[in-house]
Amino acid sequence: MNSPSPELPELLASIRSHADLMEIPESELPRLAEEIRNTLIHSLSLTGGHLGPNLGVVELSIALHRVFETPRDKIIFDVSHQAYVHKMLTGRAPLIHTIRQHGGLSGFAKMSESPHDSYGAGHAGTALSAALGMCAARDLKGEDYHVVAVAGDAAFTCGTTLEALNNISQTTKRYITILNDNEWAIDKNVGALAKYFNSLQTSETFSWLRDKTASFIEKLGGTQARDFAFKLEGTTKNLIFPSLLFNKFGLRYFGPLDGHDIPTLIRTLAYIKDLNEPVILHVVTQKGKGYQPALDNPTKFHGLGSYCVRDGETQAAPTPTFSHIFGSTLVEMAREDESITAITAAMASGTKLDLFKEAFPKRYFDVGIAEEHGALFACGLAAEGMKPYIAIYSTFMQRCIDMIQHDAALQKLPVRFCMDRAGLSPDDGPTHHGLFDIAMIRSIPNIVFMQPKDEAEFVHMLRTMNHYQNGPTVIRYPRGCGAGTPVPAKAEILPIGKAEVLQAGQDVTLVSLGTMIGIARETASLLEVRGYTVTLINARFIKPLDDECIRRHAARSRVVCTFEDHSISGGFNSAVLESLETGDVKTPVEAIAWPDQFIEHGSESILRKKYGLTAEAALQKIIPHLNS
Repeated sequence: MNSPSPELPELLASIRSHADLMEIPESELPRLAEEIRNTLIHSLSLTGGHLGPNLGVVELSIALHRVFETPRDKIIFDVSHQAYVHKMLTGRAPLIHTIRQHGGLSGFAKMSESPHDSYGAGHAGTALSAALGMCAARDLKGEDYHVVAVAGDAAFTCGTTLEALNNISQTTKRYITILNDNEWAIDKNVGALAKYFNSLQTSETFSWLRDKTASFIEKLGGTQARDFAFKLEGTTKNLIFPSLLFNKFGLRYFGPLDGHDIPTLIRTLAYIKDLNEPVILHVVTQKGKGYQPALDNPTKFHGLGSYCVRDGETQAAPTPTFSHIFGSTLVEMAREDESITAITAAMASGTKLDLFKEAFPKRYFDVGIAEEHGALFACGLAAEGMKPYIAIYSTFMQRCIDMIQHDAALQKLPVRFCMDRAGLSPDDGPTHHGLFDIAMIRSIPNIVFMQPKDEAEFVHMLRTMNHYQNGPTVIRYPRGCGAGTPVPAKAEILPIGKAEVLQAGQDVTLVSLGTMIGIARETASLLEVRGYTVTLINARFIKPLDDECIRRHAARSRVVCTFEDHSISGGFNSAVLESLETGDVKTPVEAIAWPDQFIEHGSESILRKKYGLTAEAALQKIIPHLNS
């Protein structure tokens, strides 16, 4: 990333280490917070990123770094999309303009990027367990550093978080969890725990607890902090009563605190950091604080591309995205079929199931950040004759492999698994690339697995999934827009396991999966201008693969080349190789796919060129076979 670094404001520019931060008078820390917010708003307007979550944790991050000293002390962020401020306070502020750009800072905590990033992440529910492991290691080694896990309230709907809570008190005596409560994950939090955090309680036990907690808060932060805690009881929500829950797990509960009150945060953290018992500090923050467009639209500003600083406007997609087509098509089908239901794991807007929610609220289910439960829930629906469509990003669907195999496929339950963001997810990097789902799923029996080449075929496949009742179906589709192919007025039912031959030739067979058809077409054109004839196959189905079609054309060609937006290891190319070997077809096979490694973040064009997912790279692999 070679773009020039913008000039940083005075206080932020002075911070290169923990010592620099400690030199800033406490009275000046609110000004530092304002400088950080302004820098984030203007930098991310150019690069995009997770603006809302980071605006909400500015003061909390400052307080954490005043009290704890990384990298000796460990701060682990759940998901870590809210770690931008942490990066800025650990010497990386001059590089914040490179975030999510190729060669620049990652949009998540990354151990290889900085020793201050003590644990990498990108998915929800990892922080508490990882922090507990670090505490156990510290205790075994007889060391005395501090470990702090920072998790949003949405992470407490995740099963792994609850599993960690269940194990803390029996593992260590020194453990700190920060519950950053802002009511939002990507969409507004749902479920019993979310309601629990929002509920008002009026029991005698609560009254006693409220008074004790208020007394403690007043000692640390004065009457203003105490009044803040009481205000929550009567207005936004009561966040004192959850101590009864956390006490059951063996954690001593502190809170609620105003997550934007730096002095009170500092004093509270300083008090609890050396307690010889596991503690949880509950802070209330405002997602998007300091930027009105982010406050007005928390879902949009959770994570977005570039935007106009003045009003927060973003550029609209030129054509409907695959996600939008999925949501709108499902609504249309549900009008005809009352057995269709829709499930999301806290991703209503991202998967565009918010369209379904609006049209059919009783048939829409948001299970929170609990993908495994969502998949099992879908199996239960299918067992009772419903037609569940569960939409989850590819990178999160991997959490459901056990359920896809053990519950859906083994019992031949017709659950429709819809994998959004399959393939490259450029800006977010290796934690979000959907490059491994084919390898994980195609080995499972009783599965129908497909991928469309364009928007029109996507609609046909969604209709085909609704028609198929003999077992689970899986569809993978990319982030964003396709080629802009018009959606058909009437969808077709595709024959299961049949590929589409787009053109026939003698010299080369190109077998493309999904939207890689564009690169395959370019490759065909480059070969044709050199005088070769080309067969171009749109595979459509990963499983069952159209063995007869692929073997027949491969047998009469001099070379086969496959195209997929997936890792080379165990992916679509592997399926084709297995098919040709089983059919005793000796034609050599080349592959255009991502290498067997984790791919960094960066623009799609840069990454495709770097790793050879281009027509020119395909030509270089194919020509030697033709010359020989």
